[in-house]
Amino acid sequence: MTHTRTTPASLPTSETDLDRRSTRARTDPMSVTALGDSLYEVDTDHGTSYLVDLRSRRCSCPDHTFRGVRCKHLRRVAIEITEGRTPPPGRLAVECAVCGAELFVPEDETDRPHYCPLDRLEAGAFVRDRETGDRLLVVSVSDRRADHTAVGNSAYSVATYPNNREYDPADRVVGAVYPQSVSMTEAGPDPDALRVYSFPHSRLERVSGT
Repeated sequence: MTHTRTTPASLPTSETDLDRRSTRARTDPMSVTALGDSLYEVDTDHGTSYLVDLRSRRCSCPDHTFRGVRCKHLRRVAIEITEGRTPPPGRLAVECAVCGAELFVPEDETDRPHYCPLDRLEAGAFVRDRETGDRLLVVSVSDRRADHTAVGNSAYSVATYPNNREYDPADRVVGAVYPQSVSMTEAGPDPDALRVYSFPHSRLERVSGT
């Protein structure tokens, strides 16, 4: 059986309809979830979900499918992206591994922990050990996973070491020293005099350097 698709020409849309769609796109209760690959799920307050494809500018709702108009769901996705509440195409929302703040990251990098600007660490940052309260100085930040990094010559990895087991085993490894152990030279800290301890990133909390 041949199905004939209703074309926009057979169902004309007035400017009043367009204005109404724009208003409803902003005011109607809807939630938008990025699914990746330019796809978004839009949940409405009456329990119906629609799939929006921004790449092809299509929506699965009847208003778009049968009338061919830019429906309120397409408009809502655009509004959410423009106002920073929903990730743009190519990105997905994840939580900061430390504080839980929402971050938008490349969709092919969601398999590892991410850190918000306030919790991101770099060499030279002062931190507090959440387990002991001790103050440390960061000397290195690596891309190595805690469960893939051995602690010295022991049988432990950073992830399985005592007091680290409650942290994400995929957490990145941070090297830190106790400030009182730092020997200074004219060029700065003497690396040969430092004993560097490895921590899961989220075990360390940034603090003031004073």
